[in-house]
Amino acid sequence: MESKKPQKTTFDVLQDIQSRLKAPKNQRNSFGGYNYRSCEDILTALKPLLAEHHSTIVFADTLYELAGRVYVRTEVTLYTPYGEISTNAFAREQAVKKGYDEAQITGATSSYARKYALNALFAIDDTRDPDTQDNRNEGALPSKLVARISNAQTVDELGVIWSESATYQADATFKALMSQRKHELQDAQAL
Repeated sequence: MESKKPQKTTFDVLQDIQSRLKAPKNQRNSFGGYNYRSCEDILTALKPLLAEHHSTIVFADTLYELAGRVYVRTEVTLYTPYGEISTNAFAREQAVKKGYDEAQITGATSSYARKYALNALFAIDDTRDPDTQDNRNEGALPSKLVARISNAQTVDELGVIWSESATYQADATFKALMSQRKHELQDAQAL
């Protein structure tokens, strides 16, 4: 009796790409003194693996306004011969960026959100990625992040902070602060 060969799945393709994708930090921020990878660097490393699996990715950007600020939500979908899988990430536009017009600010924000959506989908580890520009000390959360959590006015705003803070999502202090603020907001809403 012949044993049937297991059917390949989208998750098999994703697992293979995640295990083989190498996207080194070949870019240099001389002002900040750190190396980083761009969205384009990830795509360059990803394309041969996608071709090997007869697969592709598609980005979809959506703009949201929250508390007078504009956020770009990027969804990236991996399409394989066996199905599809998606994830998303958010990035907030800077109010002003020296030397950029409004379209360039939105484009840079989209690129940033795409980079982090790719990081999430393909399990690219950025735990030591200083391009968040917070230059945190190990074990300490940046004061700006703590202030954002403390000043959040809605649970949805906390969700945006969570999405933008992939580097800290495994940090116990970060999780505790997020949980505490969420409970405070829910308790205030219940009154």
